[in-house]
Amino acid sequence: MIKTNDLEISFSGQKIFSDVNIVINKKEKVGFIGRNGSGKSTFLKIIIGQLEQDAGEVIMPKGYKIGYLDQHIKFTHKTVVDEVCSVLSGDREYEIWKGETILAGLGFTDEEMEKDPSEFSGGNQVKINLAKLLLDEPDMLLLDEPTNYLDIHSIKWLKNFLNDWRDELILITHDRNFMNNVISHTLNIHRGEFKKTAGNTEKVLEKILSEEEIYNKTVENEAKKREKTEAWINRFKSKASMATRAQSKIKMLEKTEKKEKLSAVINLDFQFNYEPYGSKENLINASKLEFHYDKENPLIKKLSFSIKSDDKICIIGKNGKGKSTLLKLITKDLEPISGYSNAHDKTKIGYFGQMNIDRLDPNNSVYMELQNCVPNMSETQVRKVCANMMFTNHLSDKKINVLSGGEKSRVMLGKILINPANLLLLDEPTNHLDLDSCDSLLSAIKNFDGAVLMVTHDEYFLREVANKLIVFDNDKVSVFEGSYDDFLEKVGWQDEY
Repeated sequence: MIKTNDLEISFSGQKIFSDVNIVINKKEKVGFIGRNGSGKSTFLKIIIGQLEQDAGEVIMPKGYKIGYLDQHIKFTHKTVVDEVCSVLSGDREYEIWKGETILAGLGFTDEEMEKDPSEFSGGNQVKINLAKLLLDEPDMLLLDEPTNYLDIHSIKWLKNFLNDWRDELILITHDRNFMNNVISHTLNIHRGEFKKTAGNTEKVLEKILSEEEIYNKTVENEAKKREKTEAWINRFKSKASMATRAQSKIKMLEKTEKKEKLSAVINLDFQFNYEPYGSKENLINASKLEFHYDKENPLIKKLSFSIKSDDKICIIGKNGKGKSTLLKLITKDLEPISGYSNAHDKTKIGYFGQMNIDRLDPNNSVYMELQNCVPNMSETQVRKVCANMMFTNHLSDKKINVLSGGEKSRVMLGKILINPANLLLLDEPTNHLDLDSCDSLLSAIKNFDGAVLMVTHDEYFLREVANKLIVFDNDKVSVFEGSYDDFLEKVGWQDEY
């Protein structure tokens, strides 16, 4: 159990939140939602003592242990299994099997468990940290975007693990389906206010919108009444016979608080910039593609497919099997060992890649990063794209090196918007975005007139977008014509999780 009393914190004179009074009771699993920058991660860091609040206090039982998924990587053991099981001590030192079970659930093979953890990619290193955290069995889990580096199989395993979790949990994730299947309560930050309610997120946001709409209509009606009263006073206050009534109405107005309408909340609001294709031929034709880094373990073998002008194709499968590699073969960032992937002359690609975020110039402002894509574009037009990505006014002058992961993702989306495209290549575009931004992105993808080829592990996105799949499963890659639900019903996953 955790309780906060009048918690408050500011950065550089800007108040992040204040007067936060909430209680997380025993065995509650709380989904923590709010826009990027609203203070979710800040709140978690105060709870674990990484940040000190300006005022208020956090109260918890003596000896209460909190486990926090740390993105900071520091390994001290020579094998993955030893690193994970280093949290075991005392009566639990023989529970190595639990560590191995967790690692297997997160997608590590027996061979990989014996490797040096420092040899793995950044995403897999975060998964090792997650395994350590889960094996440690704290009183409360604090998970900040735990699905960012997980594939569909690992996400399903983690969902089952958290459903069986019998203690407290606070979860931040952009994956609405994952969150709603795990949590018992929702904690929402909206306009700086914290509010906890029973149940998942499904009704929370709709309720807020409804309440704010009612409030603004009430303000509107009260303003009209005030206007009428003021007009009556101005008309009759000079008449002796009406002076007393006029004074009474003046005093009534003075005592009545004049409410202001709630300002509009800035949303990620955009459409991808479509470049008309003007051809009946396929945008992409790929034939007998083959690629490997290691001859003994080919990633892609004899893959043939085409992308038509209205295709919405999702690439699915376990991590490390070649999904992002396939996008790089299409963009010519990699050359195939054999076979080919050819684009039509009229194909214009907009590419969102996870690694592309690392190519943003940390010394550029948001405006400069976008403006450099199209030097001839006017400042007004560039600022408009910045605003569409929620970088309004002075926010577009923020340097890349101070942006959060979600903000950097929005910059990458902005760079795609600036250049018209008829084919979008999207590599896990929802990572680091908040729930509202994911909803806006989903709407933009569905409304895009061109074709989409997207790597995603988000089953909600899969069900909403895909009319065709490229499936990496059981050490093979194949094309499935149909929706994700069709695939599950007719074929199903062969890989276990």
